[in-house]
Amino acid sequence: MSRHLGAGQRALLQTELEMRQRRLDQTLGTHQEGASRVEHAHDLLAQDEEGARRHAMDREVDMAMSDLDIAELGAVSRALVRLREGDYGLCTDCGAEIPFDRLRVEPQAERCVPCASRHEQHSHTPRTNSERPQGRAAPSPPPAGVKKTWGGPASS
Repeated sequence: MSRHLGAGQRALLQTELEMRQRRLDQTLGTHQEGASRVEHAHDLLAQDEEGARRHAMDREVDMAMSDLDIAELGAVSRALVRLREGDYGLCTDCGAEIPFDRLRVEPQAERCVPCASRHEQHSHTPRTNSERPQGRAAPSPPPAGVKKTWGGPASS
C-alpha cells in the first residue's frame, strides 16, 4: 500500500474520483439522451435529409465528446481500482510516488510527471481530457501558412 498519502488525503481523492465518475455517467447519459451510441446516431440520421446534413457535424462532435468522456471514465475507474488495491498514487511505469498536489489536480493520474511526459512523447497521440489539467483544452494548431514562434504565431 502506498504510504505517502494519509488516510484523509486518500478519502478526499476517493470522494473526488467518485464524484467525477457520477458526473461522467450523467454527462454520457445526457449526451446520448439515454440511447446507445448506435441508437443516437440512427435517430439523428432518421431526420429529414436537410436536417440530417445540418446535424452531421453535431453527430461528429457528440461522438468525439462521448469518446473523450468514455476515456476519462475508464481512467477514473482504473484509479478507483488502484485505490482499493492499495497502489493508488504510485506511478504505473516507474513506481515512484505521485505527489498529492498532482493528484489533487488530476486524481486519476496513472503516471508521475516525467513518465507521463515520456509516454506522451512516445505515443505521439494527444492527451485525453483525463490526462489534461482541469479547465485546459487541447491547443489548436496554427492556421495554414502560419509558423509558430516563441512569442506566438507569426506569418511565414
